[in-house]
Amino acid sequence: MLIRKKVLAFGALALTAALATTACTSRDDTGGGGGGGGGGDDKVTVAFVPKLQGVPYFEAMNAGGKAAAEELGIEWLYQGPTTADAAAQADIVRSFIQQGVDALIVAPNDPDSMAPLLQEAADAGIQVGTSDTDAPNSVREVFVNQASAQGIGEGLTDALLEAMGGSGKYAIVSCGETAANLNSWIEVQEAYTAEKYPDAEIVDIVYAGEDQAAATSMATDLMNAHPDLTGLVGECTSSAPGVAQAVSDAGKIGQVFTVGLGTPQSMKPYIEDGSSSASILWDVEALGYLTAWAGLQLAEDNGFEATNDVSDDLPEVAFDESNKELLLGPALRITSENVDDFDY
Repeated sequence: MLIRKKVLAFGALALTAALATTACTSRDDTGGGGGGGGGGDDKVTVAFVPKLQGVPYFEAMNAGGKAAAEELGIEWLYQGPTTADAAAQADIVRSFIQQGVDALIVAPNDPDSMAPLLQEAADAGIQVGTSDTDAPNSVREVFVNQASAQGIGEGLTDALLEAMGGSGKYAIVSCGETAANLNSWIEVQEAYTAEKYPDAEIVDIVYAGEDQAAATSMATDLMNAHPDLTGLVGECTSSAPGVAQAVSDAGKIGQVFTVGLGTPQSMKPYIEDGSSSASILWDVEALGYLTAWAGLQLAEDNGFEATNDVSDDLPEVAFDESNKELLLGPALRITSENVDDFDY
């Protein structure tokens, strides 16, 4: 299910099909998606608000969203805060509500504080969803999920414990304390470690925000506080290179092992020098593509099938009606063998 960047450029057949259906992506007489306003031939507007703008992960999502917009004939709007701040993110969401976009999709820094804003958007006739990070206690109509929490949590644990020899103490450097996706993965890691690796123990969980330097500092502190620590997990795309850098700086490559959720090229030097054993991720550009496609379905009131033919490269995307979750696919372990398959 996961696709690589080089196959996001579809062939002429897919482009022809997209152009043939462009009329279906205008706001003239469809009756679906109410917030956009405007004249008959205006494009459907899908706005995506990431947790943080300017980091490789969300910029890769933006690239995927742009590719989808070009092929689907929609307008893709992308803006996020420059720091992982819930209040700054809320201001951007309010701006998109005022603009009257057709569909608004958010990766919330704080799901609980975002819920009232999603309600405000819905009340204004805007179709709302989440992507990458959920706000389950909100009125969102779909969550575009990158991979199952179980798959990610188990993938991180297995990759780390294999490097650690199946036993030992490890710590987690996460990012936002209220990030629903990160917390769901950590819950899986805690339960899965206790069940499958009884000789392993999570000794601490700390939060560095979306700050790589802070993650490095915290990982260094953890190694000093726990001299017998043999593992570190970077729970997001800034913490993953951060913890690997800390191990490299401490001269503990081969003594303290790390894994994380890092983008391939940010992790490549650490994978190559052995300070990181693996990165657990997914095709981030494909997630952006799927997010844009989902926004179009919301705006046009098309609904989702149990299995959705999104594109030639995403032909069977599952939708779970019970929790309104659109699932990109399984997580991927990125190692030295496949890291160069991705250029973000």
